[in-house]
Amino acid sequence: QLQLVESGGALVQPGGSLRLACAASRFTFDYYNIGWFRQAPGKEREGVSCINNNDHGPYYADSVKGRFTISRDNAKLTVYLQMNSLKPEDTGVYYCAIKNGWVFGGVTRPEVYELWGQGTQVTVSS
Repeated sequence: QLQLVESGGALVQPGGSLRLACAASRFTFDYYNIGWFRQAPGKEREGVSCINNNDHGPYYADSVKGRFTISRDNAKLTVYLQMNSLKPEDTGVYYCAIKNGWVFGGVTRPEVYELWGQGTQVTVSS
């Protein structure tokens, strides 16, 4: 059974860095997209970044462009989110999710993703 497990969340000061990891038990889809989302208290879940298992993308939300980098390690079945120059507004629970099929053109809405991890807390505060 496919499962996603996030790790790497922590408390970090503004300007600091974190690397989140999303480990999959296995990939059951031939064509898929892994997305990172975040949800702050009282706010809707928003897309942060996503990556296909092809050469299109990756994609980033405008709020994180130039600061976050998504990458994948196929051998480890893991997708990473390197977050630099963190800001207090980056605080939230970060989730990864998988979608059957590719995404084109940019970060898409969370409703199209089939399976989610449990989330990892990122807090940016001095």
